[in-house]
Amino acid sequence: MLKVGIIGGGGYTAGELIRILQYHPEVEISFVQSASQAGKYVHDTHDDLIGECDLKFSAELSTDVDALFLCMGHGQSPAFMAQNNIPDKVAVIDLGNDYRLEESWVYGLPELNRAAIQQSKRIANPGCFATAIQLGLLPLAQEGLLGEDVHINAITGSTGAGQAPSPNTHFSWRASNLSVYKAFNHQHLAEIRRSLVQAQTNFVGDLNFIPLRGDFTRGIFATLYLECDLNETELHALYSQTYATEPFTHVTTANPHLKQVVNTNKCLVHVEKHGNKAFIISAIDNLTKGASGQAVQNLNLIFGLPEKTGLNLKSLAF
Repeated sequence: MLKVGIIGGGGYTAGELIRILQYHPEVEISFVQSASQAGKYVHDTHDDLIGECDLKFSAELSTDVDALFLCMGHGQSPAFMAQNNIPDKVAVIDLGNDYRLEESWVYGLPELNRAAIQQSKRIANPGCFATAIQLGLLPLAQEGLLGEDVHINAITGSTGAGQAPSPNTHFSWRASNLSVYKAFNHQHLAEIRRSLVQAQTNFVGDLNFIPLRGDFTRGIFATLYLECDLNETELHALYSQTYATEPFTHVTTANPHLKQVVNTNKCLVHVEKHGNKAFIISAIDNLTKGASGQAVQNLNLIFGLPEKTGLNLKSLAF
């Protein structure tokens, strides 16, 4: 059994990670650290886990584990790594954004960096928007088909803003509402561009990204379009071939919807051709494939387990 620890156990991504790892057949959760909640039962905070998880939050860090998941707020991981002597043999998977552009950490998008992930013990888990958008564009990038501009519109659920209360996550504001935020300058753009340039070194085009807040809790639904010379048959063949052996990224000829992916580690991708433009839909759950599920997928890769281990999760459907 792999022994794992979770640092920063009180938030949404940590809660989702605990839910997945509780039923991972090859994992034992050694501790869940939270300085602010030490001594409390985990199910007091993540109350759906009552009757399933008897762990208490710990104030202490232990390095007597095979892997650590960092679920702290953005900006906190470098200080944690500097203040704690984490042995090189302990795998560290950071779910924050601090190491996504660091050369010394492997960017943990399996569909792009699987071989490197398998050889590393320092993984920067991708952002949620970044995951959906990259998976929508990677087949084109790998064939050198990205042109000057890519236009992206993507909507996310309220859990993407984290568990700390804020005016734009309050139910009275969020319900029956819709708004744009961080248009053209979202923090995930840098990691998206880095991956696209890794796949297509001559890509210098603009990523015109308009993120939206949705009035639902989970999921990301991204629509993208760009000029492309391939016809629809060629587009579908390219995407199907690229993702044919991927365990979680699936190309569908049917128009996808969000409930197909919520509560799963799947990404559904759909492609069409309209005039001279390729139109792409990419849908994921921001808390699973966009965060904790992908982190477990990376854990499986690091330790040589089948990627789907512990991740056979059922969508909500209704």
